[in-house]
Amino acid sequence: MKYIDIMNGPQNASAIIQGCMRMPSLSKEEAAKVIKTAHERGINYFDHATCYGMGEAETRFAEAFPLTGIKREKIFIQSKCGICPERSEFDWTKENIIASVDGILGRLKCEYIDTLLLHRPDLLFDPEEVAEAFDELEEAGKVCRFGVSNLMPMQIELLKKYVKQPLVINQVQLSLEQSQLIDQSLYMNNKTTDMSINRDGSALDYCRLNDITIQAWSPLQIGMFGGTFIDNPDYPELNKVLAEIADREHVSKTAIAIAWILRHPAKMQAIIGTMNVDHINNACDATKVELSHHDWYALYLAAGKFLP
Repeated sequence: MKYIDIMNGPQNASAIIQGCMRMPSLSKEEAAKVIKTAHERGINYFDHATCYGMGEAETRFAEAFPLTGIKREKIFIQSKCGICPERSEFDWTKENIIASVDGILGRLKCEYIDTLLLHRPDLLFDPEEVAEAFDELEEAGKVCRFGVSNLMPMQIELLKKYVKQPLVINQVQLSLEQSQLIDQSLYMNNKTTDMSINRDGSALDYCRLNDITIQAWSPLQIGMFGGTFIDNPDYPELNKVLAEIADREHVSKTAIAIAWILRHPAKMQAIIGTMNVDHINNACDATKVELSHHDWYALYLAAGKFLP
């Protein structure tokens, strides 16, 4: 496993994060096996959200964790709040943030979480309310660090004007297929392709300039819910190049796809969501691979991009 020191955040954090969104489908014994396998492979960072199974992911994690024998202080637990599917709203009010964290801690049976992320932008958010909520949570020892998920630079700037705590994470989608975070700078000022459209306010460069670590979700995903591009017949060239490099490095195509993200000098973390222990092992092999500059571009182009 590779580890990174998150600026103003957790130190020695695993480059691969175990996402827990799908954990409600498991028994507590099965969930314990997932947690233990991930930890044995060096993953020390676990990602939750209040909307994952409407809290059931956190509940199952708490039921399973004592079965693993892992000490709480040996891992980082992160959760997100703000998405409220039960009422079809995004809600960053002080009341909801405080109540959400209390719910998170109750379900996880923890006294604190290492990181809290605001999950997608509330279009009505009041940054002064957010600042008050963060202050209360920090002073109470309930949250150690704070960040955001799927936010554009100017939204982060607005938060930073009022929030005194560093915003240490921005969790966004990135994969070989969903590479908009990277594409626009390559195609700037090019009217012949919509890949020149700036869809995120230059979030990657902004986060690098402001010491905010990118956490890449759905690193194998097509779109938001299109399944994986691994062994997908719609991506023959990408799978051909993935297979060539995977054979050379004696790892899986999954490992190479994740290694492509980790190769970026922004020192991102990649979030895996699988509950299959074999797939966890395959994904963790990504940290054994150091792709060359040529490898990275070969994969990028095989995913359907082109050099202008």
